[in-house]
Amino acid sequence: MRHFFGYAMLLLALCSCGPKSDDYGYTIKNNQIIYNTPPRPADQQSMLGFACDPIEHVRIGLIGLGDRGSGVLRRMPYIEDATIVALCDLLPERVEAAQKELEKRGAPKAIAEYSGEDGWMQLCERDDIDLIYLVVPWNLHTKMAVYAMEHGKHVAVEVPAATSIEECWALVNTSERTRKHCMMLENCCYDYFELTCLNMAQKGLFGEIVHVEGSYCHNLDPWWDQYQGDWRMKYNRDHHGDVYPTHGIGPVCQALNIHRGDKMDVLVSLDTRAFRGQEICDKRYGAGMYDYANGDYTCTLIGTRKGKSILVEHCVTNPRPYSRMYQLSGTKGFANKYPNEGLALGGEDIQVSSSEDLDAETYLDDAIRDSLMVVYQHPITREGGLAEKARVVGGHGGMDFIMDYRLIYCLHNGLPLDQDVYDAAEWSSLVELTEVSIKHGNMPVVMPDFTRGDWDKLDGLSLKMADSK
Repeated sequence: MRHFFGYAMLLLALCSCGPKSDDYGYTIKNNQIIYNTPPRPADQQSMLGFACDPIEHVRIGLIGLGDRGSGVLRRMPYIEDATIVALCDLLPERVEAAQKELEKRGAPKAIAEYSGEDGWMQLCERDDIDLIYLVVPWNLHTKMAVYAMEHGKHVAVEVPAATSIEECWALVNTSERTRKHCMMLENCCYDYFELTCLNMAQKGLFGEIVHVEGSYCHNLDPWWDQYQGDWRMKYNRDHHGDVYPTHGIGPVCQALNIHRGDKMDVLVSLDTRAFRGQEICDKRYGAGMYDYANGDYTCTLIGTRKGKSILVEHCVTNPRPYSRMYQLSGTKGFANKYPNEGLALGGEDIQVSSSEDLDAETYLDDAIRDSLMVVYQHPITREGGLAEKARVVGGHGGMDFIMDYRLIYCLHNGLPLDQDVYDAAEWSSLVELTEVSIKHGNMPVVMPDFTRGDWDKLDGLSLKMADSK
């Protein structure tokens, strides 16, 4: 009976997140796919700039104890203002292993353990948890996040936060109605080069940024078997489009102040045939068993309201060097990551040395670049030696730890989070929008506005510090 009640509550939560699902669909007019932006229901308020009351000590319920979840267990004990108090995984043996990991790290054992199909709901229903940290397969992200917010918890959810436009709206509407944070755990926003370049951009070093590029190009051949139940391969097998866009789109959207002075307006997406993808599929399941839907490469071009452009790429099947491209191109300078980190500056009012004439057609030499990276290190990584500590704790070189630290720091100090629910929705929305563009012959898609017209109410992105409330 209890589990029936839990499912009924989940269904109610998903059905009460605003307008009916038809309102989240699209129409085709003048050779454009136009997505609806339904009005904000009367019982909801914008979450732009939202800050909750300070939480003295953040009590965490961690759901999902596989590879990524195990990383959280290793990192959180280094953050003094938070404790993992409850654990959950489908498999009980993972919960047992997680308790041992906490003990190994000198952290207190979690006071509550859950497993099985329904354990996550029981965890979310506890009244001694402030934050639900979700590290589960993509198809579970939204329903778990919605359920957690409905039960009074803030949520941090792995990427992508949603896989459909309807799920994106469910996150937005639930966060707005419950007044609970919903942060997508986009760790790439916290890598050192990206953070430093964000600070440079905000200081005007690149002038007006007019074009940005991001990508996730990562041959997953060594990794496919690590996804329980083969869920990631199956998703790529069944869907076109950029199914994993947020590593590429997230950091560059921050540099463009998306929904903080600009907005993504229209996108066009195209993909190649599944040359390598079909080979992998045939090898895994048998020749001819399935048609592999996703192209080997997906390229998406996005135009913004302020006349900027964004290029995003996705490739997980072809043998090639890893690339998580991060590129900023402005009227005074240029930054690029992968295969090498480089800066090029050409503004007349920018001085990097007393003897060098700037020429933006060539990269600055390594010594000057490195000195600039020190001078413009982002303030959030300077405080308390966070950058150095992150390199020791680790997690993708430290960016995972910086992400966790900032999440707890902002909750502890009652500050707006670095990433809000609109970031989660906008960046995740590419999963569906790119697929729809491709399926309609690469037709332009007019994107929904998850802020419902509030995209220019904030004056740029600000990663808040406690002494600058």
